Amino acid sequence: MVKGQVVQSGSTSSARSQQRALVVALGASNLSRGLSRLVTICRRGTSKPIDFFAGAGHGRSYGANSRIWNRRLPSILGSGLWRSLDRYSGSDALNSTTRLAVITDIGNDLLYGFSVEQIAAWIEEIVFRLQQRGFYVVITQLPIQSIQSVGSLRFHILKSIFVPGCQQSLEAIKDQSLQINNKIVSLSKSHHVTILRQPGSWYGIDAIHVKRSCLNKLWQRVVDCWPEISQEQHAMRGVHGFSGWQEWSRLGAASAEVRSLSGLMLFTPQPVLQLADTTRIYLY
Repeated sequence: MVKGQVVQSGSTSSARSQQRALVVALGASNLSRGLSRLVTICRRGTSKPIDFFAGAGHGRSYGANSRIWNRRLPSILGSGLWRSLDRYSGSDALNSTTRLAVITDIGNDLLYGFSVEQIAAWIEEIVFRLQQRGFYVVITQLPIQSIQSVGSLRFHILKSIFVPGCQQSLEAIKDQSLQINNKIVSLSKSHHVTILRQPGSWYGIDAIHVKRSCLNKLWQRVVDCWPEISQEQHAMRGVHGFSGWQEWSRLGAASAEVRSLSGLMLFTPQPVLQLADTTRIYLY
């Protein structure tokens, strides 16, 4: 309960049950791989149930439609997440005083050949949309230490596996990664967002995916940047994450609202999952 707030006898539990946290997480493969961990850490950090909106997916682009094998996803900017946030109204919206967002996995668009200026413009638009809707925003920088450690042979192998259509040279990617991080620093100053640097030791041999053993460290640092959640975290009043493997597996099998498989457009109603504490998860 907020200090100084007066609640009539018998209404405390009802008022508390109506208060919700609204979290938006945007990214690509690292977010998809670590989504359940991020949800768990957020739930541990607040006593409120959460409405969790995620725009993720392997190879996801912020500003262009993307394809991995036979699966296509719309860009994060063009996804239904924004429409859904704007429909988020009534009592839920009125009681969602905690509004938090993380932007991560920005490097994919470099591999797709988009310019630093174009990517920065997309990220700035994302920040603008989030702040218009009242979100506290955290952005993770590219893992420069990990990227700079890649040699030509490893780059050729990784490019062949993950982005066979990439026309960028290794030196161009390294230089543009530094430029992107500089753009993020400028963005943080002009728009008052929090930036998070990631040590190279968190990343595996492919230099772009966080080691599974380090995903909790990443998300914990993200959550620690959010004052509304981190202040409550010390009291540990929240739930302790997923109640069992059934919830984990249901989230792992869940699908985005709109996706294309082998040319067939598929639609999944949202939210895809509601947990025991009424936390709801939406995927876009």
